[in-house]
Amino acid sequence: MNFEEKTVSSEEIYDGKIIKVRKEKVELPDGRLATRELIGHPGGVGIIAVDGDGKVFMVTQYRIAAKSEMLEIPAGKMEYGEDPLECGARELIEETGYKAEEFTHLGEYYATPGYCEEKLNIFLARKLTFVGQNLDDGEFLNVSKYSLDELYKMVMDNKIYDAKTAVAILKAKAILG
Repeated sequence: MNFEEKTVSSEEIYDGKIIKVRKEKVELPDGRLATRELIGHPGGVGIIAVDGDGKVFMVTQYRIAAKSEMLEIPAGKMEYGEDPLECGARELIEETGYKAEEFTHLGEYYATPGYCEEKLNIFLARKLTFVGQNLDDGEFLNVSKYSLDELYKMVMDNKIYDAKTAVAILKAKAILG
């Protein structure tokens, strides 16, 4: 059976700085009509950066939607049409102050595909050199380092709440051991 939903009409509800919201009327596989509310987003990139000692750079920042501080991999929002690797390299420098010579693409993931178009690309970064942190205006975070084993345990103990971070840690653990 084909499960594709065909868009019949689309109405933009909101056009913001980061997201767009639209209402789409779709034809279901059985021919009936339904309404879908969707969030448009240019996508994001997460970087799991591992130094020469095997330590992983993490950032802690307050996330208003979660109403708490979150331990995450360095990450950021892409601009529409931006290359994910360029975005990731930029975000790594901005948030940690480190530039990477080597990147490995670990995959791309939808965090909430039921209603949001945001696709996240995850990269493993190695061969790091400190070049100086350059946070965006209004960005406040702390940088820390953990072993991959510590982070893996935190994921398995449900102490990492950010999905992109959990995926990145699990993928890196599978690759690096």
